[in-house]
Amino acid sequence: MEIIILDGNKMTNLEAAHRYIAKTMRFSEYFKPNLDSLADYLSELSDDVVVILTDSFSVSRNLGIDGDRLLRVFFEMSSRKNSFTFIVKND
Repeated sequence: MEIIILDGNKMTNLEAAHRYIAKTMRFSEYFKPNLDSLADYLSELSDDVVVILTDSFSVSRNLGIDGDRLLRVFFEMSSRKNSFTFIVKND
């Protein structure tokens, strides 16, 4: 099982969030910075992966409705795919 920590503080705008997620999750250079591409990449994860998001409040504050949509993609993929778990921690 792989555990990936995403820091919500590093998602200062939508473009930065996509870049940060792609780099941290080691997506290929073909990743397109949009929600459809994010969903595609998450659905193609082959191993058990746990993504832990810290400070989701920063994501919502910095990205507004786009942040809510981004989080929804993670939650939806987690509910559809047994090998992918998404956890939010707000310490």
